[in-house]
Amino acid sequence: MRLTNLDMDLLRTLSVASELGGLGRAAERLGRSPSAISLQMHKLEEQVGKTLFRKQGRGISLTDAGDLLLGYARRILALNDEALAATRGVGVEGIVRLGVPFDLTSEWLPKVLARFSEAYPRVHIELRTDRSVELLQLYNQDLLDLTLAFGPVERPGASFVAEVPVRWIGSTGFRLDKNQDVPLILLDPPCWFRQTGIDALDRHQTAWRLAFTSPSLAGLWAATEAGLGITVRTPLGMPRSLSALDPDHGLPDLPRVSIVLYNSARRYPHLTSFLETILVETLESALPSGSLQTVASRSMCIPPARGKTSLALSSN
Repeated sequence: MRLTNLDMDLLRTLSVASELGGLGRAAERLGRSPSAISLQMHKLEEQVGKTLFRKQGRGISLTDAGDLLLGYARRILALNDEALAATRGVGVEGIVRLGVPFDLTSEWLPKVLARFSEAYPRVHIELRTDRSVELLQLYNQDLLDLTLAFGPVERPGASFVAEVPVRWIGSTGFRLDKNQDVPLILLDPPCWFRQTGIDALDRHQTAWRLAFTSPSLAGLWAATEAGLGITVRTPLGMPRSLSALDPDHGLPDLPRVSIVLYNSARRYPHLTSFLETILVETLESALPSGSLQTVASRSMCIPPARGKTSLALSSN
């Protein structure tokens, strides 16, 4: 029996379509027409000899065979991309200066650093974790090559924008006393989350008081876990001992906040481009569904981390 070699381009299209939640979105990301993407998927079905998609409502979803193939596709693509990066990265040296907000360091950053180090073992990564306002100042002073930051897109160089929910957060089982001012646990100013929470309470005509302030996120989480009050953050990086408060607490709704990636691409552009790709792909896999606004075109597409649950594919 003659074995068939799976087409890498077809597997990558399948992976991208699953990540973005639709063949149409995959077409936009990959710079191809929707009809070309559909033809690719038909060709992939011919290669494996199985139906990979089924109709579901107005869109389509993966069959069991399609879901099985998707898992293998991600593993094949990851090995392909890492092999290329590692081969090209042998002997490459330099320094990449990366800025990451406190909230985004615990869950997915180790995966990013491990993957980059595998490809470029001799490159020095200089990591700065801080509040977004401080990171943006360093970026503007050309002291960071790449940085992630919370807040609106205010400067050139933004290559990735996603929106995530902002929530009132308290310790598990925390209950507000409606006869008392809302006790707030906040970072020192300037802080977007601090001002957003205060403004929301003022518009809602809800009395509040400062119960605890700190310059560090670790201090903020500690005070919240101790039950001193509530705070305002995204659920990203939230300790498991804390939880987002339910609407029945009577607190005002909060706006969503953007996560923006800036890449100056001035120093070691190949290294920063590769690190940007890993950052974006890893962060996309951790974001809530529907968070993505825009992703600029990138020179290299790396599949999401292994083990991520497949998404239903829609036609939009």
